[in-house]
Amino acid sequence: MTTFSVLDLVPVREGGTLSEAFTATAELARAAERVGCKRFWVAEHHAMDGIAGGATSVVLAHVGNATSTIRIGSGGIMLPNHTPFQIAEQFGTLDALFPGRIDLGLGRAPGAGPELQRALRKNLHQAAEYFPQDVVELRALLTGDIDLPIHATPGLGAKVELWMLGSSLFGASLAAKLGLPYAFAAHFAPDHLDAALALYRRDFQPSEALDRPHVMVAMNVFAADTEAGARLLASSQQQSFVRLRTGTPGKLPPPVADYTDTLPASAQAMLAHIGQAAAVGTPAQVREGIAAFVKRTGADEIMLCGATYDPEARIRSLELTMEACENAVPA
Repeated sequence: MTTFSVLDLVPVREGGTLSEAFTATAELARAAERVGCKRFWVAEHHAMDGIAGGATSVVLAHVGNATSTIRIGSGGIMLPNHTPFQIAEQFGTLDALFPGRIDLGLGRAPGAGPELQRALRKNLHQAAEYFPQDVVELRALLTGDIDLPIHATPGLGAKVELWMLGSSLFGASLAAKLGLPYAFAAHFAPDHLDAALALYRRDFQPSEALDRPHVMVAMNVFAADTEAGARLLASSQQQSFVRLRTGTPGKLPPPVADYTDTLPASAQAMLAHIGQAAAVGTPAQVREGIAAFVKRTGADEIMLCGATYDPEARIRSLELTMEACENAVPA
């Protein structure tokens, strides 16, 4: 059967605080563990008022202390923002604190303008060009498969599960070449989904970590007792998407009934495009939508995404989704 996990951006809602956002993330992680999700991932974003996961490894320590069995990890760490040695130390520390539970998903996109590049003291576009070499170095720092002149402590020997993240053919090709599991970010960039998965499976080379291709695909899922209720929940994230794409990002706004009806055609088309990797509605509708997406992608795992203004509503959405999909979505 398909397994399910949760991606959280640690959303900061309008009228809310950072402390409340971190508390809500811990509560969501506990709920994900309780309902049987396999992983709980946090994504790295910087200089965004509505997203509080920038210090990703610190947030993961908070999540680890709030849970006991669920795997926790990054979805992902943008490696061009860092050095491989720093990430080896950070995730080696996490592995020592929470043995056998740590995932390290790696992404290449700099995702930064000149102001952030200056703040990080890095040429991120140049750093992105070295991403393949940095991934190999990071893996060596953790596994010792290459004899490096320096060892990371913590880091060396850590049992961290490496993942390649992506939304293009580049990440799929690198994941295949290195024999890593591959997670595709269809929840916000579905354009190359089918081509990337086909390339990854075709070119996959077995490694010590993985003997066959393993695919996770992220999708937005909002479940409620009624379809209208689910669409209302989804409207907060839809507003955030539109604001981001129009250059006015901010904190997560309250839901708005019939939100998409108020939008110009261009914004409606953008949301409809993202919506191909989404399931919004009653539990039965969500189950049907996820099953169709699994059939399309052949995904081994589904990463459930989707921020709600009310944190309790996201927990309830997750509960309804997992109840609906139990023994109902084939692998």
